[in-house]
Amino acid sequence: MSLAPVILLPPSEGKKAGGRGRPWTPGRGTFPELDERREQVAAALVRAMASSEAARMKLLGVKGEALAGATAANRAVLESPTMAAIERYSGVLYDALDAGSLTTQERRRLGRQGVIFSGVWGASMPGDPLPDHKLKMSVALPTLGKLSTWWRTPLTEALAPVVGRRVVWDLLPLEHEAAWAPAEAGTAEPGAPAGVLTVRFLDEAPRRRGEPRAFTTVNHWNKLLKGALVRHVLATGADEPHALAAFTHPEGYRYDPSLTEVAKGRTIVSMVRPVR
Repeated sequence: MSLAPVILLPPSEGKKAGGRGRPWTPGRGTFPELDERREQVAAALVRAMASSEAARMKLLGVKGEALAGATAANRAVLESPTMAAIERYSGVLYDALDAGSLTTQERRRLGRQGVIFSGVWGASMPGDPLPDHKLKMSVALPTLGKLSTWWRTPLTEALAPVVGRRVVWDLLPLEHEAAWAPAEAGTAEPGAPAGVLTVRFLDEAPRRRGEPRAFTTVNHWNKLLKGALVRHVLATGADEPHALAAFTHPEGYRYDPSLTEVAKGRTIVSMVRPVR
């Protein structure tokens, strides 16, 4: 029996406030080997919230009421209540995933197979308790530097036992991909995934007869489409490109095997919406 695939997910800008769990402390979640670094990031984040408004705007990428809310959450990141990561994140991808409507079996699969990257926590599993917070993986935090670089080695080492010999659905944007440098998929190197699948969503452009096909990459719907894709993987156990032949998104995107690309153990799969 093949090992269940791993699904790598980004966090979300949107997060639910509050929580009923006790504040985060080392040893409460998965990947405890990352706890020392998590404490360092959290402490540096708290210190950064004492800087000027302009500096906080630049660091967090928000202003006005959003900046005030993010500043308050970050100042209390080690003192505020927690909730499960899958409940904390509330952005477009997570709304489309709609974990609360999954079957019991699918919810268990998500808890075992999902890994959520984060600038503060490095990586978490869906059931790990997290406080409210705001910090992008792409930023440079004072004293630590760019977080994707700072996390890369420890995060890669922590994930190696999880991804080794398993198929990985890499649904990470570039800023989070930069925080993970696994051994080449399909090789005998320790921690090497059996394969890595990434997915791109394309709109087919109108064309005249005899012209080659042309496509535009979807940005606006990308997160929504990925959320729906995660539901399909959880429901079917899909671990290879052709397993997407049965997946049709309500917006009309379908698997197009003619556009599949393979390079260094990484397979890029295309979901295409035909010309309307």
